[in-house]
Amino acid sequence: MRVNNIHLENLPALKAQFAATSPCKFVVIDDFLDADAADQLYAHFPAVDSLKVKRKSLNENKVEDYHFERWDPIFSEVRATIRSVAFGQWMSELTNIPDLVTPDNPLGSGLHQGGPGSYVDVHIDVNYDPATGLWRRINLLIYLNKHWKEDYGGHLEIWDPAMSACLHKIAPSFNRAVIFLTDENSPHGYAQIQIPEGESRKSFYAYFFTEIGEGFRYSDSKFVSRPDASWTRRTATASKEWVKINAKRVLKALGMKSLDFQDKNKSSKKNS
Repeated sequence: MRVNNIHLENLPALKAQFAATSPCKFVVIDDFLDADAADQLYAHFPAVDSLKVKRKSLNENKVEDYHFERWDPIFSEVRATIRSVAFGQWMSELTNIPDLVTPDNPLGSGLHQGGPGSYVDVHIDVNYDPATGLWRRINLLIYLNKHWKEDYGGHLEIWDPAMSACLHKIAPSFNRAVIFLTDENSPHGYAQIQIPEGESRKSFYAYFFTEIGEGFRYSDSKFVSRPDASWTRRTATASKEWVKINAKRVLKALGMKSLDFQDKNKSSKKNS
């Protein structure tokens, strides 16, 4: 296990914290991984330019990837812990969602990173994986930013569903985990970061799923505007999201299971 044992043993208190939050269910856990694992992840974190899923549009500027075989073995070790039966049971107990699993695919686990100027506008995540037919329920983010300064920004913002107020701002501090429910009550994102050249905002992600069951209602990913956004930006975002969501519906109806066209890993495979 590369997760700090104290958190595994402290499950009742963490479960109570998670249950007490509203409307978005979440918990923040510092020193989440054992110190050696966290230090190794930081030391071996891949360069920004080496990550091949490029997310650059009106509403986001970051990169990500999920090819663990390209990276130092510590990344696979941490992923193995997170994908283990024991950790899945711990996560189910924490969130009161039975039978949580994280698959071995791009929507299972990977890395996020953003260089100077990176941002991800507030959004609601898609709650379904067409490749596996599973219901996405929980996000786990582990931040790996040593010496992160307050004036860099980059705090995870959790908004109310009506987008009238930012309820929580969580600094992306080193070895801090945020676990939160993936549903319409969890709009989240981060504002543009102001960091020196050579610095980046780093995180390890894992998403947890269950079989489709009672209460499932498909929800696509959607960017939503902050209240202080300009009319031009609000209109552009709404228009872009309408086109994206409806195009994806058509492609989904045609049987396409992979709808990620910003993934440069795919073009690499075609060229190899």
